[in-house]
Amino acid sequence: MRIDILTLFPGLFQGFLNESIIKRAIEKKLVDIHIINFREFSRLNNSQVDDTPYGGGSGMVLMVEPIVTAIESLKKDNSKVILLCPQGNSYKQKKAYELKENSHLILVCGHYEGFDERIRSFVDEEISIGDYVLTGGEIPAMVVCDSVVRLIDGVIKKDSYLEESFTNNLLDYPTYTKPREFRGMKVPEILLSGDHKKIDEWRKQEQLKKTTEKRKDLLE
Repeated sequence: MRIDILTLFPGLFQGFLNESIIKRAIEKKLVDIHIINFREFSRLNNSQVDDTPYGGGSGMVLMVEPIVTAIESLKKDNSKVILLCPQGNSYKQKKAYELKENSHLILVCGHYEGFDERIRSFVDEEISIGDYVLTGGEIPAMVVCDSVVRLIDGVIKKDSYLEESFTNNLLDYPTYTKPREFRGMKVPEILLSGDHKKIDEWRKQEQLKKTTEKRKDLLE
């Protein structure tokens, strides 16, 4: 998979690309991630990519031409272009699985007061990671990138994500490790029994219990 991220602030991605699972996935050549500064696609002498909004108002608006030019320079027949913005569809684990099936993603990070409305005509989908406003789309782009890359075959063990939260609309079951007792809190005896069938049944019950208590909306 190839992922191109269009941003005004490439430096924000340095740590993201050079640590943990993302770094290992890149080193194993399971994913190819490129950070593109769309300021490079400005035709103005000062590389300007934003301007004041027509009709007045505060803040600066990202211009349509440099972003569309950047998209078109990268886009292939198999590309999926995603705009990260507050008005997009709420991001869910199901969408991460869908995006994993694409061979090329182009993620566009908005910034400043917003972006020229005409940019929407050149993207395939708009995604929001929550009902709040961030300074820009860089953090949402990292969220989408991380959630998708970890699902690529060979990045992590398949069992690790098949049983985690939001799989089958359930939260993850509780997990424990050593010591067996800490300040009076003990590891459930069932996990020490060695009876894997009963352990699996207990975990499924705990998933349902936790989801009912904390995220009943997932069961609807």
